Amino acid sequence: MDVQAVKLYLDTETFSETPIKYGTYRYIQDCELMVVTWAVDDGPVNCLDCTCYGHEDGLTMLANLMQECTEIIAHNAMFDRGVIAKHFPNAAPPLEKWRCTMVKAMAHSLPGSLDKLCDILQVPQDQRKLKIGKDLVRMFCMPRPKNVKLRRATRETHPTEWASFLDYAKADIAAMREVDKRLPTWNYTGRELDLWHLDQRINDRGFAVDLDLANAAIEATDREQARLATRTQDMTNGEVQKATQRDAMLDHILAEYLISLPDLQGATLERRIADPDLPQGLKDLLAIRLQASTTSTSKYKALIRGATTDGRLKGTLQFDGAGRTGRWSGRTFQPQNLPRPALDHDEIEFGIDVIKAGAADLLYGNVMQLTSSAIRGCIVAPQGKKLCVSDLSNIEGRKLAWLAGEKWKLQAFRDFDNGTGPDLYKLAYAKSFNIPHEDVSKSQRQIGKVEELMLGYEGGVGAFITGAATYRFDVEELGIAAWPTLPEGTREEAEEFHDWTVSQKRSTFGLSRRAFVTCDTIKRLWRQAHPNVATLWKDLEAACVSAVESPGRTIPCRKFKVRRDGAWLRIGLPSGRALCYPQPRVDDGKLSYMGVNQYTRKWERIKTYGGKLVENCTQGAARDVMAHNMPAIDAAGYRTVLSMHDELLTETPDLPEYNERELSALLATVPDWAEGLPLAAAGFESYRYRKD
Repeated sequence: MDVQAVKLYLDTETFSETPIKYGTYRYIQDCELMVVTWAVDDGPVNCLDCTCYGHEDGLTMLANLMQECTEIIAHNAMFDRGVIAKHFPNAAPPLEKWRCTMVKAMAHSLPGSLDKLCDILQVPQDQRKLKIGKDLVRMFCMPRPKNVKLRRATRETHPTEWASFLDYAKADIAAMREVDKRLPTWNYTGRELDLWHLDQRINDRGFAVDLDLANAAIEATDREQARLATRTQDMTNGEVQKATQRDAMLDHILAEYLISLPDLQGATLERRIADPDLPQGLKDLLAIRLQASTTSTSKYKALIRGATTDGRLKGTLQFDGAGRTGRWSGRTFQPQNLPRPALDHDEIEFGIDVIKAGAADLLYGNVMQLTSSAIRGCIVAPQGKKLCVSDLSNIEGRKLAWLAGEKWKLQAFRDFDNGTGPDLYKLAYAKSFNIPHEDVSKSQRQIGKVEELMLGYEGGVGAFITGAATYRFDVEELGIAAWPTLPEGTREEAEEFHDWTVSQKRSTFGLSRRAFVTCDTIKRLWRQAHPNVATLWKDLEAACVSAVESPGRTIPCRKFKVRRDGAWLRIGLPSGRALCYPQPRVDDGKLSYMGVNQYTRKWERIKTYGGKLVENCTQGAARDVMAHNMPAIDAAGYRTVLSMHDELLTETPDLPEYNERELSALLATVPDWAEGLPLAAAGFESYRYRKD
């Protein structure tokens, strides 16, 4: 062994009857180690076939190697780290030695797939993954179909293919090593690397699952789906077998009621059900469809399938998984997109007991709504523990005001936090319509909320109506109610914009002229009230365009530093981390870069603009606030088990010295690089997770 060796590139190939889609940790619990490949620094690639007789000496040698090397590098290291921990229980290397080329790529806005990285980074063909790899993995790493006589392919049953499989495993090491050399390190070193190690500890912990509730919820949902299917058949004379059959349902509604619906999405159904002119029979049918499609069965099943023998679900967070911002994304259970509860907390608590008693269909008219609302309740504290949860208050709004230098808004946040200022959503509406905040009604506050959440990133009418749908108010009704209060000059500008939009045959989103003009006027009023935010959109876009056209020159822009080096445009955040835009280009003054299209999931050129750049930076900087405070929170005994957007879910001893007040204070600690940023956090303590 060369004691000077620094990097050990490592990969494992395994077999398990458990599908990997159940989750990394659940899969590893049952897996068998078949092959290990590795290379030390730039040395030759080695392969250990663990299915061969006498491989134990090789395992001993590998164990020693892992202890002596200073870095162990794997692609999707959470998987290989878990496999090594299981099969080398007495010699598993410490977490701090591990590195992950997948996370390193994602930290710089590249996809995680090793295949795609080889293409993007132009890795030579002789150092790439073998194209036949997927077929070989299916052959040797997964059980064969149940109707096939030979249940498992092995080196004995398929010796020629097994030799190719070993070559494929070795090629992965060569590809990973070359990708590692070509990736930048800006966002995967120092504090960010330490944060990834914390993320891995959080994934290792997982959270405790109320499996009784999950199983009972699935049973209740299955019974209710059967009942709804029967009702659907009765109401459609057998033409539609289940309410979830979209095309059959639309065809029946058109034939029976002569009504053509554009879709069967929830917002469409709710709007039509509220239509007083709609026949009652159709309303009832749409209500059944709405219930049948409101279900969290897949999430309940993910909890059950993924839980390990200790009753915990692990590996649900993906570090740097949310595109350019660096925020966490979800894996397996997808905790980042849990449904918004339709019931209040007390009713959900009662409903959970009802579900577990098997009586949901007896006491609730809408079982689907109940089970969807109760999904968070499956996350529980184990015996002797409690959950402490805290959420940063309106962190994006605060960050945006701080980054833009919107001083009045920052003071408004401070006043609100001190108990001397108005609600910020009421203030937004009051500022737009020039009325006292005390006069803002509850419905007007909802409009102010949509202003704050949807207009800060150069959004217009389309963004506003998306927010209106989310927070359930009708923009057509808003147009009627708000029209007399719209400032004449601003309304006239909006009217001119509407007429221009129509003349250019651009979308007016199906709105009446009055509703469109009202929404556009509100947009203009919000921008007038936030001049520094509106100029930040233009300033940041201009700085990025200048940086692309002037490689190697750092261009300051408010609290950002923008620079292009080679194939990378970077926007340096106040934290020192950078948002990365690969292969930037300016065409006719318009900025674009290469990235993963969120709709096609393909690597392609993406156009961007000032508002989108500011959104990326604001969300990235908001993430950095929480990330900065997570190590101290963990060190204080608040063991993080989940991170969801701007909320931390921690598990602590069930003692009064651990409480949401201290957790919130830790979470709202202002980093040294964010002087002047007003932060606030609030939360709760419970034995069962909920939406506060």
